[in-house]
Amino acid sequence: MLIGRANRRTFIAALGGAAAWPLVARAQRAGVPVIGFLSSGRSDDFNDVVATFRKGLTESGFVEGQNVVIEYRWADGQYDRLPALVADLVHHPVTLIFTNGGLLPARAAKAATETIPIVFEVGTDPVRLGLVASLNRPGGNVTGVTLFSGVVLTKRLGLLRELAPNSTTIAMFVNPNNPNAEVDTKDVQAAARDLGLQLHVFHAVRDGDVDTAFASLNKHNASALLVGADPFIDTQRHRIVALAAQHAVPAIYAWREFVHAGGLISYGARLADAYREAASYTGRILRGAKPGDLPILQPTRFELVINLRTAKTLGLDVPTSILVRADEVIE
Repeated sequence: MLIGRANRRTFIAALGGAAAWPLVARAQRAGVPVIGFLSSGRSDDFNDVVATFRKGLTESGFVEGQNVVIEYRWADGQYDRLPALVADLVHHPVTLIFTNGGLLPARAAKAATETIPIVFEVGTDPVRLGLVASLNRPGGNVTGVTLFSGVVLTKRLGLLRELAPNSTTIAMFVNPNNPNAEVDTKDVQAAARDLGLQLHVFHAVRDGDVDTAFASLNKHNASALLVGADPFIDTQRHRIVALAAQHAVPAIYAWREFVHAGGLISYGARLADAYREAASYTGRILRGAKPGDLPILQPTRFELVINLRTAKTLGLDVPTSILVRADEVIE
């Protein structure tokens, strides 16, 4: 049978789901809980996330392959695949669904089931976007962790201005398919006006968009870059960092992982903490806690990470005001 290129990935995903059936069935017969791991990203880009989640589960007394089974479903940045992927998990069925990679996987899971417990990791306010009734008493079958990444967008813009004070025009990368994109863009536009900056917004939706955007920076006289927090954009981490170096563009990111990959600076919550906390909630629910009774966990601090090697390559003098605030300095 010949399979068209457009359908090949879906076919392979279906085979993977079918192959997992015997494992899930054996686990269910043995009374072993099955966690459905639903992500909007690509598995290769989330190795650290999976490792941190597994570690958190182990700390909660659940070891994958021993007393818990994890079924992984990856949308590979194609958000329209999420409903089918979560439907497959519900059909198996799983004991609990953990979602990561933004709001859309959490929404897809909530739409698919009102009975299977759901633990999410999102970057925005889950109340404002209808995931839960309140932060303290989520209600229903849903709880999780929020990073509130949009809250600190204007702070990132201010840090970028400190690092590149001569830049009067700033570029911003966003994924318009992200439910937060419109609000985040308006917030940054307002902050840019207050700082006397011009802002040009570039959309990153598919492979190749990042290259196109960088090729257009000079045309718009953009000499610094604010990279939005988005699961698809996160999958482009190494490409963005490489192109920022190639074009000598100072860029600020949401996550420290970009800086460890060679990026200049980041400001945001620590992802590893969020996944450990989500795993802890997962363990509590598997032991009988009700998700609706578990308050939404929020960041206790935001961290600033800067790469001085990258700053030197870009010819930037990092102000002391930034260095003294930094939680980590890569030299």
